[in-house]
Amino acid sequence: MVTQVRRFNRAVTQRVGALDDSYLARGRSLGESRVLWEIGEEGCEVRALRARLGLDSGRASRLLRSLEAAGLVDVATGTADRRVRTARLTPAGLAERAELGRRSEVLARSILEPLSVGERDRLVAAMREVERLLTAALVEIRPVDPAEADARHCLRAYFAELERRSGTSFDPSTGSTAEPHEIRPPHGLFLVAYLRGAAVGCGALKHFPGRVSDIKRMWVAESARGLGIGRRLLVELEARAAEHGSGVVRLETNRTLVEAISLYESAEYVEVPAFNEEPFADYWFEKRLP
Repeated sequence: MVTQVRRFNRAVTQRVGALDDSYLARGRSLGESRVLWEIGEEGCEVRALRARLGLDSGRASRLLRSLEAAGLVDVATGTADRRVRTARLTPAGLAERAELGRRSEVLARSILEPLSVGERDRLVAAMREVERLLTAALVEIRPVDPAEADARHCLRAYFAELERRSGTSFDPSTGSTAEPHEIRPPHGLFLVAYLRGAAVGCGALKHFPGRVSDIKRMWVAESARGLGIGRRLLVELEARAAEHGSGVVRLETNRTLVEAISLYESAEYVEVPAFNEEPFADYWFEKRLP
């Protein structure tokens, strides 16, 4: 499998011109061209640009300085917070970005044109699947204190989606709670899923006596669905519960969360009678851990 991945990487880098010192014959590297493109017409905060492209601060600074020297980019510090820097394209940078777009389209057409209609369909479908899987491989799941900003962001989004989809108000302080002190070690755990530096999912554990742990606050951002993040969170939470010594994991859910219910059923959770007094829940599930 590793050999095939390496062969694929070599084929792609050669075909798209990543090896050329002058990408698309514009006198700059692929890295500089990609940064120019990602800054976009509206500009972009440097830290967001770094996260989006997976660049360390040194590499990002060198690329931006090169583009500044060429008169294509201006980087300015914020007036309210001087730690925030924003990169914007100059008029020359905007014109160069448009030319990059035109030449990139020509390159894409040159890849498709030699193929038959059926081969084009197969190639584009394969590219779509490769893109999805490569994006999924970028997702990182790690423990976060439930009081931190990323955790609070995920929880606010989770509560908002519950209310939007159910049409009723959700009060996290009633029923089966998951307050920060209840899901903080050693009493529990809070996980956040990150994609390109942004928090796009979460899940929590709440431990009980008798080798039982409840899974709480499972959520994935709509923009990141289809990448298998929910299943990865679920598997990681089960593993953490087993490490804690739990033999059973339980959860409750609302009937409007049909995707979540399908996930739990496919992961061998079985419906059981209500084990708590959560007023927002319609179904209760449990799974015995090996």
